[in-house]
Amino acid sequence: MTEHPRPPVPTEERHLPEVDAGRLWAGGLATALVAALIVIVAAFVIQAFVTIPVVPPLGATHLGDMVTLAYALLAALAAIAATGLLHVLLVATPRPLLFFSWIVALTTVVAVVTPFLAAATRNSQLVTAAINLVVGIAILSLLNGVGLSAVRRP
Repeated sequence: MTEHPRPPVPTEERHLPEVDAGRLWAGGLATALVAALIVIVAAFVIQAFVTIPVVPPLGATHLGDMVTLAYALLAALAAIAATGLLHVLLVATPRPLLFFSWIVALTTVVAVVTPFLAAATRNSQLVTAAINLVVGIAILSLLNGVGLSAVRRP
């Protein structure tokens, strides 16, 4: 029996997926709006039904109108930053959504723990941590879906 030599496997260029940047960033902006609205709605619900103050960002003393707006803008900026990170990962890394999920999950853990470092009541810390957790979960889940829909395989 003689073996037939196999032809050499041609080396092909690495085909990277194409990222639809317009679709990615439109989804990122929509996610930023959702993140901001989560903070605003949570602040209104808490103020309407519960007498627990939310630990505000930036060292303010209460969660009032301008502080609520600042908190909502921080949530929106977090979503925009996450979109930028996702874009870089989609273009440059293998298994980008896995890396993205880990990074956002760990960042969410930091956001959840941060209120416990502030001088506030335990209830305030818990409520604020819960808001931060919901914002983190929203950013993670929405941008994972956006990332999937923005990639076109060659």
